[in-house]
Amino acid sequence: MIKERVLVAGATGYLGGFVAREFKTRGYFVRALARSPEKLDDFQGSLDDVVEAEITRPETLEHLCDGIDVVFSSIGITKQRNGLTFRDVDYQGNKNLLDVARRAGVRKFVYVSVFDGPRLRHLDIVAAHEDFVDDLKASGIDYAVLRPTGYFSDMGEFFRMARIGRVYLIGSGKNRVNPIHGADLAAQCVDAVDGNQREIDVGGPEIMTWRKVAELAFVTQAKPLKVTRLPAWLMWSVVRLVRLFNRHQGELLAFFTTMATTDVVAPATGSHSLEEHFRELGAGT
Repeated sequence: MIKERVLVAGATGYLGGFVAREFKTRGYFVRALARSPEKLDDFQGSLDDVVEAEITRPETLEHLCDGIDVVFSSIGITKQRNGLTFRDVDYQGNKNLLDVARRAGVRKFVYVSVFDGPRLRHLDIVAAHEDFVDDLKASGIDYAVLRPTGYFSDMGEFFRMARIGRVYLIGSGKNRVNPIHGADLAAQCVDAVDGNQREIDVGGPEIMTWRKVAELAFVTQAKPLKVTRLPAWLMWSVVRLVRLFNRHQGELLAFFTTMATTDVVAPATGSHSLEEHFRELGAGT
Protein backbone atom coordinates (compact mmCIF):
# COMPACT_ATOMS: atom_id res chain seq x y z
CA MET A 1 0.00 0.00 0.00
CA ILE A 2 1.39 3.38 -1.01
CA LYS A 3 1.93 5.64 1.99
CA GLU A 4 1.81 9.06 0.28
CA ARG A 5 2.94 10.67 -2.95
CA VAL A 6 6.15 12.69 -2.81
CA LEU A 7 7.97 14.89 -5.31
CA VAL A 8 11.77 14.91 -5.04
CA ALA A 9 13.35 18.02 -6.56
CA GLY A 10 17.10 17.65 -6.82
CA ALA A 11 17.10 13.89 -7.38
CA THR A 12 20.09 14.11 -9.73
CA GLY A 13 22.23 15.61 -6.94
CA TYR A 14 24.21 13.86 -4.22
CA LEU A 15 21.57 14.10 -1.49
CA GLY A 16 18.50 13.85 -3.73
CA GLY A 17 19.39 10.37 -4.93
CA PHE A 18 19.60 9.07 -1.38
CA VAL A 19 16.35 10.79 -0.48
CA ALA A 20 14.49 9.24 -3.42
CA ARG A 21 15.69 5.78 -2.38
CA GLU A 22 14.73 6.38 1.26
CA PHE A 23 11.23 7.50 0.37
CA LYS A 24 10.75 4.49 -1.91
CA THR A 25 12.04 2.08 0.74
CA ARG A 26 9.46 3.45 3.18
CA GLY A 27 6.60 2.89 0.80
CA TYR A 28 6.06 6.31 -0.78
CA PHE A 29 5.13 6.94 -4.40
CA VAL A 30 8.16 8.88 -5.69
CA ARG A 31 8.05 11.42 -8.51
CA ALA A 32 11.32 13.07 -9.50
CA LEU A 33 11.84 16.46 -11.11
CA ALA A 34 14.77 16.50 -13.51
CA ARG A 35 16.12 18.92 -16.09
CA SER A 36 17.97 15.98 -17.65
CA PRO A 37 15.96 12.77 -17.01
CA GLU A 38 18.73 10.56 -18.44
CA LYS A 39 20.76 11.35 -15.31
CA LEU A 40 18.20 9.34 -13.33
CA ASP A 41 18.68 6.09 -15.25
CA ASP A 42 20.50 4.51 -12.30
CA PHE A 43 17.62 5.39 -9.95
CA GLN A 44 14.74 3.84 -11.86
CA GLY A 45 14.07 1.29 -9.12
CA SER A 46 13.56 4.14 -6.68
CA LEU A 47 11.24 6.19 -8.89
CA ASP A 48 7.64 5.80 -9.96
CA ASP A 49 7.51 8.85 -12.20
CA VAL A 50 9.92 11.36 -13.74
CA VAL A 51 8.89 14.81 -14.92
CA GLU A 52 11.22 16.73 -17.20
CA ALA A 53 11.14 20.39 -16.24
CA GLU A 54 13.37 23.30 -15.26
CA ILE A 55 12.87 24.89 -11.90
CA THR A 56 13.91 28.29 -13.27
CA ARG A 57 11.19 28.12 -15.96
CA PRO A 58 7.81 28.31 -14.19
CA GLU A 59 5.90 27.43 -17.36
CA THR A 60 7.42 23.92 -17.27
CA LEU A 61 6.22 23.29 -13.71
CA GLU A 62 2.50 23.82 -14.17
CA HIS A 63 1.22 20.31 -13.33
CA LEU A 64 4.32 19.09 -11.51
CA CYS A 65 2.67 18.79 -8.08
CA ASP A 66 -0.72 17.48 -9.18
CA GLY A 67 -1.66 14.62 -6.85
CA ILE A 68 1.42 15.19 -4.68
CA ASP A 69 1.20 15.22 -0.86
CA VAL A 70 4.80 16.12 0.06
CA VAL A 71 7.49 18.10 -1.75
CA PHE A 72 11.16 17.63 -0.92
CA SER A 73 13.76 20.01 -2.35
CA SER A 74 17.52 20.06 -2.17
CA ILE A 75 17.72 22.24 -5.28
CA GLY A 76 20.76 24.48 -5.40
CA ILE A 77 23.49 25.60 -7.76
CA THR A 78 27.24 25.30 -7.35
CA LYS A 79 28.71 25.25 -10.85
CA GLN A 80 27.34 28.22 -12.74
CA ARG A 81 25.56 27.53 -16.02
CA ASN A 82 23.75 29.76 -18.49
CA GLY A 83 24.58 32.79 -16.35
CA LEU A 84 22.25 31.63 -13.55
CA THR A 85 22.99 32.93 -10.05
CA PHE A 86 22.32 31.65 -6.53
CA ARG A 87 19.37 34.02 -6.49
CA ASP A 88 18.01 32.57 -9.72
CA VAL A 89 18.17 28.94 -8.59
CA ASP A 90 18.44 28.59 -4.81
CA TYR A 91 15.86 31.28 -4.15
CA GLN A 92 13.67 31.89 -7.21
CA GLY A 93 13.74 28.31 -8.46
CA ASN A 94 12.57 26.99 -5.13
CA LYS A 95 10.04 29.82 -4.91
CA ASN A 96 8.63 28.72 -8.28
CA LEU A 97 8.29 25.20 -6.91
CA LEU A 98 6.63 26.45 -3.73
CA ASP A 99 4.07 28.43 -5.74
CA VAL A 100 3.14 25.30 -7.71
CA ALA A 101 2.96 23.25 -4.50
CA ARG A 102 0.58 25.76 -2.92
CA ARG A 103 -1.74 25.75 -5.91
CA ALA A 104 -1.79 21.95 -5.94
CA GLY A 105 -2.67 21.69 -2.24
CA VAL A 106 0.55 19.99 -1.13
CA ARG A 107 0.39 19.37 2.63
CA LYS A 108 4.12 19.63 3.51
CA PHE A 109 7.32 21.03 2.03
CA VAL A 110 10.69 19.69 3.24
CA TYR A 111 13.68 21.84 2.34
CA VAL A 112 17.43 21.56 2.82
CA SER A 113 19.24 24.81 3.61
CA VAL A 114 22.66 25.51 5.14
CA PHE A 115 23.93 24.98 8.68
CA ASP A 116 23.92 28.20 10.71
CA GLY A 117 22.14 29.86 7.79
CA PRO A 118 20.48 32.73 9.67
CA ARG A 119 23.89 33.93 10.89
CA LEU A 120 25.56 33.67 7.47
CA ARG A 121 23.16 35.68 5.34
CA HIS A 122 25.97 38.04 4.33
CA LEU A 123 27.08 35.25 1.94
CA ASP A 124 25.17 35.18 -1.36
CA ILE A 125 24.67 31.42 -1.40
CA VAL A 126 23.28 31.37 2.15
CA ALA A 127 21.12 34.46 1.65
CA ALA A 128 19.42 32.80 -1.32
CA HIS A 129 18.60 29.71 0.76
CA GLU A 130 17.43 31.62 3.81
CA ASP A 131 15.35 34.12 1.84
CA PHE A 132 13.48 31.13 0.45
CA VAL A 133 13.09 29.76 3.99
CA ASP A 134 11.40 33.06 4.91
CA ASP A 135 8.94 32.61 2.05
CA LEU A 136 8.34 28.99 3.00
CA LYS A 137 7.52 29.96 6.58
CA ALA A 138 5.03 32.56 5.35
CA SER A 139 3.42 30.27 2.77
CA GLY A 140 0.87 28.58 5.00
CA ILE A 141 2.15 25.11 4.04
CA ASP A 142 3.43 22.88 6.82
CA TYR A 143 7.20 22.68 6.46
CA ALA A 144 10.50 21.37 7.76
CA VAL A 145 13.88 22.97 7.11
CA LEU A 146 17.00 20.86 7.57
CA ARG A 147 20.37 22.51 7.97
CA PRO A 148 23.22 19.99 7.56
CA THR A 149 26.84 20.74 8.38
CA GLY A 150 28.23 19.44 5.11
CA TYR A 151 28.04 16.39 2.87
CA PHE A 152 30.51 13.54 2.55
CA SER A 153 30.58 14.43 -1.14
CA ASP A 154 32.11 17.79 -0.17
CA MET A 155 34.78 15.96 1.83
CA GLY A 156 35.68 14.12 -1.35
CA GLU A 157 37.68 17.17 -2.40
CA PHE A 158 40.17 16.33 0.37
CA PHE A 159 40.43 12.80 -1.01
CA ARG A 160 41.09 14.15 -4.51
CA MET A 161 43.76 16.55 -3.26
CA ALA A 162 45.45 13.76 -1.28
CA ARG A 163 45.41 11.55 -4.39
CA ILE A 164 47.33 14.25 -6.26
CA GLY A 165 49.76 14.49 -3.35
CA ARG A 166 48.98 17.55 -1.22
CA VAL A 167 46.02 18.86 0.75
CA TYR A 168 45.54 22.61 1.21
CA LEU A 169 43.81 23.71 4.42
CA ILE A 170 42.34 27.15 4.92
CA GLY A 171 43.35 28.65 8.26
CA SER A 172 44.74 26.64 11.16
CA GLY A 173 42.91 23.43 10.37
CA LYS A 174 41.86 23.22 14.03
CA ASN A 175 38.21 24.14 13.55
CA ARG A 176 35.80 21.23 13.88
CA VAL A 177 33.17 19.72 11.64
CA ASN A 178 30.86 16.70 11.68
CA PRO A 179 29.91 16.09 8.04
CA ILE A 180 27.11 13.68 7.20
CA HIS A 181 26.68 10.90 4.68
CA GLY A 182 23.86 11.31 2.18
CA ALA A 183 22.09 8.16 3.38
CA ASP A 184 22.12 9.33 7.00
CA LEU A 185 20.83 12.78 6.06
CA ALA A 186 18.18 11.26 3.79
CA ALA A 187 16.78 9.32 6.75
CA GLN A 188 16.45 12.58 8.68
CA CYS A 189 14.75 14.27 5.72
CA VAL A 190 12.14 11.53 5.42
CA ASP A 191 11.64 11.42 9.20
CA ALA A 192 10.84 15.15 9.01
CA VAL A 193 7.76 14.47 6.86
CA ASP A 194 5.80 13.17 9.82
CA GLY A 195 7.82 14.92 12.51
CA ASN A 196 6.88 18.03 14.45
CA GLN A 197 10.22 19.87 14.22
CA ARG A 198 10.26 22.67 11.71
CA GLU A 199 13.95 23.60 11.85
CA ILE A 200 16.50 20.83 12.25
CA ASP A 201 20.28 21.18 12.54
CA VAL A 202 21.92 17.89 11.65
CA GLY A 203 25.45 16.52 11.45
CA GLY A 204 27.17 13.18 11.20
CA PRO A 205 28.32 10.90 14.05
CA GLU A 206 32.00 11.97 14.06
CA ILE A 207 33.33 15.35 15.15
CA MET A 208 36.81 16.04 13.82
CA THR A 209 39.10 18.89 12.86
CA TRP A 210 39.68 19.81 9.24
CA ARG A 211 43.26 18.64 9.80
CA LYS A 212 41.91 15.21 10.75
CA VAL A 213 39.83 15.13 7.57
CA ALA A 214 43.02 15.74 5.59
CA GLU A 215 44.90 13.04 7.52
CA LEU A 216 42.16 10.50 6.82
CA ALA A 217 42.33 11.31 3.12
CA PHE A 218 46.03 10.39 3.09
CA VAL A 219 45.82 7.38 5.43
CA THR A 220 43.04 5.72 3.44
CA GLN A 221 45.21 5.95 0.31
CA ALA A 222 48.42 4.91 2.07
CA LYS A 223 50.07 8.15 1.02
CA PRO A 224 52.53 10.29 2.98
CA LEU A 225 50.96 13.24 4.77
CA LYS A 226 51.56 16.51 2.94
CA VAL A 227 49.49 19.44 4.17
CA THR A 228 49.87 23.14 3.41
CA ARG A 229 47.98 25.72 5.45
CA LEU A 230 46.76 28.84 3.66
CA PRO A 231 46.32 31.78 6.07
CA ALA A 232 42.76 32.98 6.40
CA TRP A 233 43.79 36.58 5.68
CA LEU A 234 45.30 35.45 2.39
CA MET A 235 42.15 33.57 1.39
CA TRP A 236 39.94 36.56 2.13
CA SER A 237 42.20 38.67 -0.07
CA VAL A 238 41.77 36.10 -2.84
CA VAL A 239 38.00 36.16 -2.28
CA ARG A 240 37.89 39.92 -2.78
CA LEU A 241 39.94 39.64 -5.95
CA VAL A 242 37.92 36.79 -7.46
CA ARG A 243 34.64 38.60 -6.70
CA LEU A 244 35.77 41.45 -8.96
CA PHE A 245 35.94 39.14 -11.98
CA ASN A 246 33.46 36.37 -11.16
CA ARG A 247 30.89 37.06 -8.43
CA HIS A 248 29.63 33.47 -8.39
CA GLN A 249 33.05 31.86 -7.92
CA GLY A 250 34.04 34.53 -5.41
CA GLU A 251 30.98 33.81 -3.30
CA LEU A 252 31.60 30.06 -3.41
CA LEU A 253 35.15 30.67 -2.22
CA ALA A 254 33.84 32.97 0.53
CA PHE A 255 31.47 30.23 1.68
CA PHE A 256 34.17 27.56 1.79
CA THR A 257 36.58 29.91 3.59
CA THR A 258 33.94 30.70 6.20
CA MET A 259 33.16 27.02 6.79
CA ALA A 260 36.85 26.14 7.10
CA THR A 261 37.57 28.82 9.68
CA THR A 262 34.58 28.28 12.00
CA ASP A 263 33.27 25.30 13.96
CA VAL A 264 30.58 23.54 11.92
CA VAL A 265 29.13 21.12 14.45
CA ALA A 266 25.48 20.09 14.76
CA PRO A 267 23.62 17.37 16.70
CA ALA A 268 25.04 14.02 15.61
CA THR A 269 23.12 11.33 13.80
CA GLY A 270 23.76 8.39 11.51
CA SER A 271 26.32 5.61 11.38
CA HIS A 272 28.49 6.18 8.33
CA SER A 273 32.13 7.08 9.00
CA LEU A 274 34.23 9.37 6.85
CA GLU A 275 37.06 6.83 6.81
CA GLU A 276 34.65 4.26 5.37
CA HIS A 277 33.58 6.78 2.73
CA PHE A 278 37.16 7.54 1.73
CA ARG A 279 37.96 3.82 1.47
CA GLU A 280 34.94 3.36 -0.79
CA LEU A 281 36.20 6.20 -2.98
CA GLY A 282 39.57 4.48 -3.17
CA ALA A 283 37.92 1.21 -4.17
CA GLY A 284 35.88 2.99 -6.81
CA THR A 285 32.50 2.07 -5.25
